[in-house]
This record gives sequence, structure tokens and C-alpha cells, in this order.
Amino acid sequence: MAEREVAPPADPIAFFASLLAEAEGVDRAVLAEPTAMTLATIGADGTPSARVVLLKGADARGFVFYTNLESQKGRELLARPRAALCFHWQPLGRQVRVTGDAERVSDDEADAYFATRARMSQIGAWASRQSAPLARDADLEARVREVEERYAGREVPRPPHWSGFRVLPERIEFWRNRPYRLHERLLYERDGDAWRVSRLFP
Repeated sequence: MAEREVAPPADPIAFFASLLAEAEGVDRAVLAEPTAMTLATIGADGTPSARVVLLKGADARGFVFYTNLESQKGRELLARPRAALCFHWQPLGRQVRVTGDAERVSDDEADAYFATRARMSQIGAWASRQSAPLARDADLEARVREVEERYAGREVPRPPHWSGFRVLPERIEFWRNRPYRLHERLLYERDGDAWRVSRLFP
């Protein structure tokens, strides 16, 4: 028997927030990282690259994550500021896809978030030359020790090469698992300050 059709939520950001809250309520033994999302960027030669990062904020302005600006993803986003995100909450039978432009967060935002990180994570942001070749683990360990000594007894400041990006959503698609692969797909597309919503075949 077919499910009764329900009108799609009007606000995709509020809809996303409700799904994220539901995912965060799942036992961590079942869903370890509810904020994990696949981030796809585009290289200089047009080759896509994808990796998992953690969402650190989502509101009407966009979806925020932080990284080393000298990493592959940082360099690619600075050169070609377009991105795609994908959340997959398998225990909920839910997936959310986001595409749009990417912009740097403000220095104040980056400073505020960096201050909340564990001290060793702050030290690691200085020590790691993210995405650069590493000859041996001992080289990274030596860099960590050097940073620890440099900031012994005082706060670790945010490195100038470490900041965040905000993906400004132009399209948000919500996928819900249904039997026999007859899945529900709702596509929201930005239209000025409003959103247009449509249903897609599975």
C-alpha cells in the first residue's frame, strides 16, 4: 500500500536541522559521526576529489567546515570555489546532498572555533603540512614536539594557513529510503531569497 503523500517542508535548512538532530540522537555505536559529510572539490585539471570532513555549523548562510588552507581541498577551493557535500545517515535511511559556491569564513569565526579545539589538535594544525609528502612518521613527531615547545605554557594561536569554508547552498536534495528502491527524493533549488521544491523519480 502506497504511503500517503505529505507536503514537503517549506524550509530546507530547518528540515536539514531536524534530520541532523535525529542523527545526533542515534547511539554512537550505530552512527559514530553524525556530522560526517563527504566533501567534493574540483582540481585544476577538472578532476574531482572527495573526502570525509566534519560539519561544524549549518544555518541559513550555509554549511561550515574547517581545514588547512594549504591542503588539497583548501587549495582547490581557493582556486575553484565550488563544492558538493553529501551526508549519509544509514541508520535513518536518509541522505542529503548540497551543492553551491564556497567562501572563506571570517577570521573572527575561524578564531572562535579554533579556540574550542583540543590543545593537541591546535598543535597539530601547526605541525602538519597537510597533503604534502611525509618521508617518515618521525618527521611529523619532531614537528609536533617543536610546536609544543614553542607554545609551552601559553595559548596556541590559530595558524594563518588554517581557516574554514562555508558552502552556500544552491541545491539541496533530500533522499529517503523506501522499499524496492522506490525512494523519495525532494530537490530544493534556490530562487533569490526563496526555495523551489520538486519531487524526483528515484
